[in-house]
Amino acid sequence: MTTSTQPTYRPPRRRGLSGLIVKIVLLGLVDAFGVQALLTLFFLEEWVLFGIAIVVLAVINYIYLVPGALPAKYLTPGLFFLAIFQVFVVIFTGYIAFTNYSDGHNSDKDDAILSIVQVAQQRVPDSPQFEVSVLRQGPEYFLLVTDPDGGAQLGSNDQPLSEVDNAKTDFTGKATGVEGYDTLTFDDVLANQDEILALSVPFSDDPNDGSVRTADGDNGYVFKSSLLYDEAADTFTDAETGAVYSDNGYGSYENQDGKQLTPGWRVNVGIDNFVKAFTNEQVGPPLLRVILWTFVFAILSVATTFILGLFLALVFNDPRFRFKKIYRILIILPYAFPAFLSGLVFAGLLNPEFGFVNQVIFGGLEIPWLSDPWLAKFSVLALNLWLGYPYMFLICTGALQSIPEELTEAARVDGAGPWRVVRAIKLPLLLVSVAPLLIASFAFNFNNFNVIYMLTKGWPRFSDTTLDIGATDIMITLVYKVAFGGGGGRDYGLASAFSILIFVIVATVSAIAFKRTRALEDVY
Repeated sequence: MTTSTQPTYRPPRRRGLSGLIVKIVLLGLVDAFGVQALLTLFFLEEWVLFGIAIVVLAVINYIYLVPGALPAKYLTPGLFFLAIFQVFVVIFTGYIAFTNYSDGHNSDKDDAILSIVQVAQQRVPDSPQFEVSVLRQGPEYFLLVTDPDGGAQLGSNDQPLSEVDNAKTDFTGKATGVEGYDTLTFDDVLANQDEILALSVPFSDDPNDGSVRTADGDNGYVFKSSLLYDEAADTFTDAETGAVYSDNGYGSYENQDGKQLTPGWRVNVGIDNFVKAFTNEQVGPPLLRVILWTFVFAILSVATTFILGLFLALVFNDPRFRFKKIYRILIILPYAFPAFLSGLVFAGLLNPEFGFVNQVIFGGLEIPWLSDPWLAKFSVLALNLWLGYPYMFLICTGALQSIPEELTEAARVDGAGPWRVVRAIKLPLLLVSVAPLLIASFAFNFNNFNVIYMLTKGWPRFSDTTLDIGATDIMITLVYKVAFGGGGGRDYGLASAFSILIFVIVATVSAIAFKRTRALEDVY
């Protein structure tokens, strides 16, 4: 006799009060940060980001307040951080790659016009003298100006002078303070001399009206620019020479002789950065050598570390080997040591004059390990081998221990020697699980900044370019030098173009490699 068992009905468990409170508190914190971000974007007039932030905040509240969105509750945090730290970075880098964003072109046109006027300002001869007081509100400095009629006006670098009704005055009638602002003492003015000298408060929204500046924090004088801006014609005219500077369409004001005013502003330049990367005589030839060396460095780094790591894993995987735990700990020590410190240590060891390698191993020979192009490349490969083989040792050890012992025993019964067992049995099976990690290791070494920069800084330098590019530079160190000043100033647009090139190369190589590794699965 068979009896059928019916599943017992269990009512759904009610959510605990504590869990609800935690959810409300966390969601409240998210909303608070979101509202703060919305206010900031609103005042900055970043309307696109403002709209995106509203949508994101609304979606988050919907997911966590409406029942039935259980999978999204767990996916949302990861997707949010993925969008912020990966997707946004890639999109923004792509945008910068098509602009002239660099030293002298890092703001908008209005800021550039104001800066040009302020840089060209000169004190007006026999200008009236104003009594001034220096005020501060947060990090921003202001000038409180007492005009000849006894009125008080307040302004800053970004705010023209405007009347103040509630200014505090001393017994001479000089305006000395405004409620909500801190008045700087003489000692404060001396301590912040650079900021005070940089204060240039315009009289009005028209930059040609001049500004008030002070050197001692007590007396101000009228300064006017020698470059007069014509808003209707969008040109600058030099009051001394009569030269006219007009918008050249590339983010700068330029005269007929080709002289440009600085600073300029950020504009879209299309594919000019990519064209410059390969055609400019200062960038193109060195870039091709850097790309070639980057491939060589990444491939040899993966190959050498994998071969050494696999060899040590095979040795220590032998059951006859004693004290394996102690040796394994010693082997992985370089992996636990910070890479940038290893680079600095190796730089000292390879010093041609007093380094340990030359003085002790080679008996005092001055071998130029870091100044000869080929020896420098060998040195960075040796350092990367030292840092990388423990990782390969660990993953190969794990992969070897997962291979059934019966397979190797059967091969030995059939007469296969140790090398035959490794080549025909262990290596194919090992590559099935290790191949994706080798591809990831290639991508990592393609962008291995620490090893190159900490040991050689990319040197020795090439002689056919004025840029700071050298024989051991890989593409990521080239990006760093171009972006943060390597002899040619900061050029973020060109650096972003290089970054996009790195992304395309690594993505293409990885896609091809992953497709090829599927053939390894046929061993099963």
